[in-house]
Amino acid sequence: MYLVHQLLQISVLLNATLWLAVSASPTDDNVLRAGHGEHGEPGHEEPHKDSYSTFASEFLESRYLSDEGYPFPTAPPVDPFARIKVSDCGITKGCIRYGKPGCDAETCDYFLSFRRIGTDVEFEMSADTDGWVAVGFSSDKKMGGDDVMGCVHDDNGRVRIHHFYNVGQWAKEIKRNPARDEEGIFENNRVMCRFKRPLHVPREETLVDLHLSWYYLFAWGPAIQGSITRHDIDSPPVSDRMISIYKYEDIFMPATAYQTFSSPFCLLLIVALTFYLLMGTP
Repeated sequence: MYLVHQLLQISVLLNATLWLAVSASPTDDNVLRAGHGEHGEPGHEEPHKDSYSTFASEFLESRYLSDEGYPFPTAPPVDPFARIKVSDCGITKGCIRYGKPGCDAETCDYFLSFRRIGTDVEFEMSADTDGWVAVGFSSDKKMGGDDVMGCVHDDNGRVRIHHFYNVGQWAKEIKRNPARDEEGIFENNRVMCRFKRPLHVPREETLVDLHLSWYYLFAWGPAIQGSITRHDIDSPPVSDRMISIYKYEDIFMPATAYQTFSSPFCLLLIVALTFYLLMGTP
C-alpha cells in the first residue's frame, strides 16, 4: 500500500508538470514578467518554472505538514513545567506556606517562593484552585492601593501572568506587565506558575520597587473566561510582618482549620470552662 501511495503522488506531480508546460506559453502577453519587453530581452525567464515550483511546494506542504505547520511525524518538543522545590526553602529562596502543617507546593492551600537572580526576582506560586493565584505588595496589610501579580487559568487551559492594581476591594488589570520568562500549568486542580520581575523599577503608583520591604497579601479564587472573580476566603492571609526580598525564610501560616487558640483571653476562657466543668454547679 505504501508503494502504491507513493506512485500515485508521483503521478499527480508529473501530470501537473505536463499541464503547466502545455498551458503556459512564453510568448503569451499575460505571462511576460513585469519590466520586460515583448522580444525576450536578456534575463527573461519563463514564468511556468516558478509556477511549477510554487505548485510543488504547496502540494508537498499540504501533504506533509500538520495543521500547526510542523513537519510530521512529531512537533518540536515543549519543555515541561519544572516542579516547585520546597527543599530549597529558607536556604536559596524564601517561602511562605499557608495550609496544613507540613504541606508543600502541591498540597498547601497557598504557596509562594521568591529568590533573586541577577537584577530580577523569580517568583513561584501555587494554590488549590482552578482559577487564579496572586500575591500583592502592600504598605499597610490592607487591600487597596497594592501592586499585584497574578497567575490566571483561562478557558483554553493556559496559565498566563497578569499585573493588577488593587483599587479598594477591586483588582484592576494593568497593561504594563513587568513579568517575563513566564511559565504556568494547571494540573491536579492546582494553578502553578513561575515568572521573573525586575528588582528595581521606576517608582509609580501601580508598580513598587521590590528591593524595599512590603507586607505580602496572598489570595486565590475562581476565574470566568480568563477573568478573576472574588477570592475564595473572606479574609485572605497576610504576612504578619514586612518581608524583605534579601532574607530567605521558610514561613508557615496555618489555615483557619489548623489554627490554635493563642491569645491570653482565649487561654483564660479555656481554663475557666475547664474549671467549671470539673467542679460542677452547686
